[in-house]
Amino acid sequence: MATVVLFHSVYGLRPAVHAAAERLRAAGHDVHTPDLFEGRTAGTVEEGGKLKDEIGRDELLMRAVTVTAPLSERGLVYAGFSLGGSIAQNLAFADARARGLLLLHGTSDIAEDAAVDELPVQLHVADPDAFEPHDWLNAWYLRMRRAGADVEIYRYAGAGHLFTDAGLDDYDEAAAEEVWRTALGFLDGLR
Repeated sequence: MATVVLFHSVYGLRPAVHAAAERLRAAGHDVHTPDLFEGRTAGTVEEGGKLKDEIGRDELLMRAVTVTAPLSERGLVYAGFSLGGSIAQNLAFADARARGLLLLHGTSDIAEDAAVDELPVQLHVADPDAFEPHDWLNAWYLRMRRAGADVEIYRYAGAGHLFTDAGLDDYDEAAAEEVWRTALGFLDGLR
């Protein structure tokens, strides 16, 4: 069993995040879904962007650290959707006990001096994805490898950015099911 902290996207803690957490729990994992927007959700990317900007990146990271710090001694798997993936990546790189990093639809920049010890990383992303363009992902992959991460990237042709969220127009059922099969295999391999 892995202990997973699953961070929501810029839309906030929506039913799709709870559904994903339940899917992971049904497979035997302990899953935590922190609400970094403190009960607020967005109906559009633009609304979510305003919420994110209003709270601020530093405050979002502080909220995430506050939730994960008491759990980190267990050796967490950090996971997240889009914005949540960015937050998860930052936390995983700062946690020497991190067991894995599962990124759904989003990444973050990597400091030049970043280093991890063969951290298992799995990224699932639409192809193409306006938020994660090919040039960015190629550079991101190289920086992750240089930092010491063991990275797998899965691209889903024709899917929208948040294609695992059944409540959004981006939803692609076949691609989402493939994500969860692959992600569950990844988590099982971390036990």
